Amino acid sequence: MYLTTRIAQFDLSAALATVSEQRREHAMRYRQEHDQRLSIAAYQLLQQALREEYGIDEAPWFDFGINGKPFLRDHPDIYFSLSHCHEAAACAIGNRPVGIDVESLNSYDESLIPSTMNDDEQAEILSSPNPPLAFLRLWTMKESYLKTTGEGIPNDIRTVLTSPSFNPHLYQFRTTIYPKFVCTLCQETEIQIL
Repeated sequence: MYLTTRIAQFDLSAALATVSEQRREHAMRYRQEHDQRLSIAAYQLLQQALREEYGIDEAPWFDFGINGKPFLRDHPDIYFSLSHCHEAAACAIGNRPVGIDVESLNSYDESLIPSTMNDDEQAEILSSPNPPLAFLRLWTMKESYLKTTGEGIPNDIRTVLTSPSFNPHLYQFRTTIYPKFVCTLCQETEIQIL
């Protein structure tokens, strides 16, 4: 997992010159400079990960599978996921399907609980000493899982981690709590238990 909170500290013009034309166009669709920076920062983390983990120096191009899940055009056997929130950008990379989600603690909205969490999850959140943290831990688990599988957001996100199609033995989750955000990494397990 690669993560940065240095969003305002880099030279955006110089960074735009180091990314693919595809990513440059994607980033510049954002109206706010901060959002452009987040998009570029996440991509630069992918570049760093590819360089450090696989010795790949060229700026990667993405193709997109069913439901829009991106994959590396020239290296489809390398899995990755990008995410960003107001405070941070994150990248996960590996030889197995992987997903990452990062969310700001200040993005918690109690009114979302009934439409996004099942009854047990709602009880867990509402009985927690820190409901925003409990909500975001569960939310980032769901998002990172959906990014891992490439399924996209289902009609009923409440059941993502409890549906019959979800096998908890096939996925590993690692949640890290930072002062201003929560980040969860999901990866298919190396050994699949049937």
